[in-house]
Amino acid sequence: MGRNPRSVANHVAEETYGSVPHSFVFHRGQVGKNVGQLIQDMRRTMQPFTAESLKVRKKNVLKDFVAIAGPLGVTHFMIFGKTESTVNMRLARLPKGPMLYFKVLKYCLVKDVVSSLKKHRMHEQQFTHHPLLILNNFGVDGMHVKLMSTMFQNMFPSINVHKVSLNNIKRCVLLNYNPTTMEIDFRHYSLKVVPVGMSRGVKKLMQEKFPNMSKFEDISELLMKGANLSESEAEQDGEHNITELPQVYSGRGNMASQQSAVRLTEIGPRMTLQLTKIQEGMGEGNILYHSFISKSEEEIQEILNRKEAKLKEKEQRRQKQQQNIAEKKEKKEELKKKSLQGIKRKQAEAEEDSEVEDPGAQDGQTAAVESDDEVEYYRQAVGQEPDEDMFPSAKKRRFSEKSPGPAKKQKKQLTPRQGKDGKSPKRKGPGGQHRDKMDKKQKKGWNKPRDGEKSFGKNTKPGGKPFRSKNFKSKGQKGKPTFKKSGSGPKQGFKQRKGKG
Repeated sequence: MGRNPRSVANHVAEETYGSVPHSFVFHRGQVGKNVGQLIQDMRRTMQPFTAESLKVRKKNVLKDFVAIAGPLGVTHFMIFGKTESTVNMRLARLPKGPMLYFKVLKYCLVKDVVSSLKKHRMHEQQFTHHPLLILNNFGVDGMHVKLMSTMFQNMFPSINVHKVSLNNIKRCVLLNYNPTTMEIDFRHYSLKVVPVGMSRGVKKLMQEKFPNMSKFEDISELLMKGANLSESEAEQDGEHNITELPQVYSGRGNMASQQSAVRLTEIGPRMTLQLTKIQEGMGEGNILYHSFISKSEEEIQEILNRKEAKLKEKEQRRQKQQQNIAEKKEKKEELKKKSLQGIKRKQAEAEEDSEVEDPGAQDGQTAAVESDDEVEYYRQAVGQEPDEDMFPSAKKRRFSEKSPGPAKKQKKQLTPRQGKDGKSPKRKGPGGQHRDKMDKKQKKGWNKPRDGEKSFGKNTKPGGKPFRSKNFKSKGQKGKPTFKKSGSGPKQGFKQRKGKG
């Protein structure tokens, strides 16, 4: 089955996008407004394979950018910095260097370059493709020059001359090295191709701009002389910029195998750089080249020996730390084993103590718990409450829960007349009959309340209804009830008039 053309195109685009170099352009430390604008212009120059909206915070360090560069496929860093006297630029190759340090002697922003031109050619379609890199005078002998040229070449995507499309080349970056001053000129141009070999009038017609032909007697005068055209419209082309196009180029009259002129218009920014030093790694290794300081072989060897000694000390400290960590782990394991053994020993002692019989509370408690379970089972099975005599242990259990102390038992003994419902039950025998007679005589009042009894609402009529407090009415002072003493002696009561009810 054939694959979807769109998916195939996306797959190819992902492969090509991942194979080309990518870059971060950012600053370290405090930079002014102009250097910040220079960073933005350099991001625009490195489009489309750079991070346009990269945000840098004060807390970020270089390791943060290195850590995030790997997953994003970033291969180069362009780092700007500023001191009191100069502006610096660093170029770094990820992940292991080297790092090139440059001093920015001069720079000019895009807005300054464009404002100096009468007619600038810059539009958004130019930045959809990467610029063409042009290196000049980098063939000078010297390790540092070759390293510089290699670094600049690897920052931009490589071009296959046989497969490249000329319509994708809209910009170019020029790097010119001056061996005498050891300075590098950085320029950024917009590229335009126009046909040659025709008069200015024909070019006007090709561009669909019709000149004023009122003074011409014949159209041949327009084609041959090109009169009535301003001098600014006629640009001077020569052998330095005329070439034969191998492909059809965008624009009217740019046909294959015909002469066309390549015109460059500067769009900025400009920079004049000077290499100061080259260092291994990400700014932490040996110094491979320095333009201001030169050292003998003995001094270089001494520096290398000192670095090796530092590395050995660092390795020894790391091994010692690992040993200390291992010893701490062993001690923790030993303490853990001892604590587990102690826990097991305590559990065994607790089990032995629980196996020893306790003739007092434990048997009674277990029996009470079993009887409670039996009561609950009887309730669920029969659907009725069991008799009191059926499970005596459960009754004892409830009684002990209700009256845990001796004080409550004394209260229960002081009120033997109250039953479960708060009424005094009738007793058989002479004592009980005498009590009933006394109760009949004292229907209309209350006896003096004893300890543990409530003064109202306990005595009832023969009908069984309690005497409500709402029927209570008193004579005497307002708000103060009055009582009449019915007698004297050990059993004294109060009589109250029955209210109208």
